[in-house]
Amino acid sequence: MQHSGRNYHLSKDTPEGDLIAACIKKDAAAQRVVYERLYSKMLAVCQRYTGNRETARDIVQDGFVVLFEKIGTYAGTGSFEGWARKIFVNISLSHLRKNDALRYSEQIETTAGSSVTTGHILENISAGDIYRCIEQMPTGFRTIFNMYAIEGYTHNEIAEILKISESTSRSQYSRARNWLQNKLSDLK
Repeated sequence: MQHSGRNYHLSKDTPEGDLIAACIKKDAAAQRVVYERLYSKMLAVCQRYTGNRETARDIVQDGFVVLFEKIGTYAGTGSFEGWARKIFVNISLSHLRKNDALRYSEQIETTAGSSVTTGHILENISAGDIYRCIEQMPTGFRTIFNMYAIEGYTHNEIAEILKISESTSRSQYSRARNWLQNKLSDLK
């Protein structure tokens, strides 16, 4: 990015490093480009956690405020999108905690007792169907399922972040998988 006193053009093709440097300097045009690049992906992340598109939109806005406040802490190691995703996951988890949605009292006994074999369940089911099913999961199941299966956190990390035991994380994940398998088998 050449910036010798004259205006420079930022676009969707501007290299990520140049955008980050401009965002650190609070450049509104660069912030707009980063927002446009990441919005739909981060909305999907937040919606997976909240299960509600309108709530996810609010969380995304909060997430971008935090992202632009903290962008100077991005060390350049790992992908910028991955770094940003952690911010949006944390904001989503904070929202769930604040609304007391992470109570793990959602012990849905029917899911614990009936296990479905995954065999051919996924053959005729779209990714959209899977995401819609994930959105319908009880909040505790959905949160741990997202963190473990999609975001790649370990059960130990989940336990630390959510202040639960590792065994609770494992059992909630197992129940979430069974719940999802049952829902997906209903779609066949």
